[in-house]
Amino acid sequence: MERQFPKNVRQIGNVCDEPKIYVEDYVDTYLSQLRARAVDTPMAAALTGEIAVQEEQPVVYISGALQIKEIEVKGTEILISDSTKKEIEEKQKEYFAEQEVVGWCLIETGHPMSLNREIKKVHDKLLSKENSIFIWKDTTENEEIFFSYKYGDLMQMGGHYIYYERNPAMQNYMINTRKQNGVTPSEMVEDRAAKDFRSAIREKMEDKEQRQNSKMLYVTSVLLVIIVLAIGISTMNNYDKMESVQNTLESLSRSVNGSEEARASAEQTELQDKTGNEPAEDMEVSDGEEAEVSAEKAAETSAVQNNLGAEDFYVVKKGDTLDSISIELYGDREHVEAICKMNGLSDGNLIFIGQKLLLP
Repeated sequence: MERQFPKNVRQIGNVCDEPKIYVEDYVDTYLSQLRARAVDTPMAAALTGEIAVQEEQPVVYISGALQIKEIEVKGTEILISDSTKKEIEEKQKEYFAEQEVVGWCLIETGHPMSLNREIKKVHDKLLSKENSIFIWKDTTENEEIFFSYKYGDLMQMGGHYIYYERNPAMQNYMINTRKQNGVTPSEMVEDRAAKDFRSAIREKMEDKEQRQNSKMLYVTSVLLVIIVLAIGISTMNNYDKMESVQNTLESLSRSVNGSEEARASAEQTELQDKTGNEPAEDMEVSDGEEAEVSAEKAAETSAVQNNLGAEDFYVVKKGDTLDSISIELYGDREHVEAICKMNGLSDGNLIFIGQKLLLP
């Protein structure tokens, strides 16, 4: 079956150039992590994926990244050892066996214009495939420039796409390299598709509950108006009865408010219980959909979870925020965005006590 263009994408810059460049979100996260560590020493990474033609358009998918350790930048000279290419090929077969090397990335402080000739030389040494990619990232200005190898030279591209999909191979590489570097993370990786599924179910439940609550409030308001009119008409000229009407209305109001609070508390508890576990039957999810998500989650997450130990887990405590977690573990707030990406969090405020988070 021919590969389809990703539907869940984010456009960066002007993407009218060819080839179309698609960078998977975990790869983008990993390159951002390298940039945070490259302030003092330049870093590089080999990019893996696929160079293809789709709908008569050249396309490059970048779905993996491998750190290049043997690289040195001296002025306008870039030094890479002869064994580097062999090491990249070995790592690519170990972690991304079904992919090919499609480019590389250099992360440093400065501007690449003075390195153009050296960059071209390194690109020819690592790979000289048509439409292969070179990415330059600045460590201080948060700037990046994409180049494509066309007509025997590196030509600057106007933009690219960030796309989102399950990527257990990149997750596995990130976890293994983090262990080798001695960084202690906080939790196991949860399949992002399952998270998206849970989020969709939760939104559907919340919308349904809001409609039910609106109907109930409307019915209650109508009943109160009818009761007030009926009692008011019958006791219009009787002060004692008017006083009784007032007491009755106050009691009825307290009763309605108490019922609403009790129901809201019960529904919130039920919602938390459902969204914290696998979707139940009353969430209007078919058995087929639930079985399919569970099977995909078990198959694609097991490979990642096998690489995790007890030291890899951090559980959210009372009073924790992503800012406080980033400061506690890294000493700054710069890793909040990376934590969100690693855990598929669209809203960084939606964390709860007992939740486990995978730290970059």
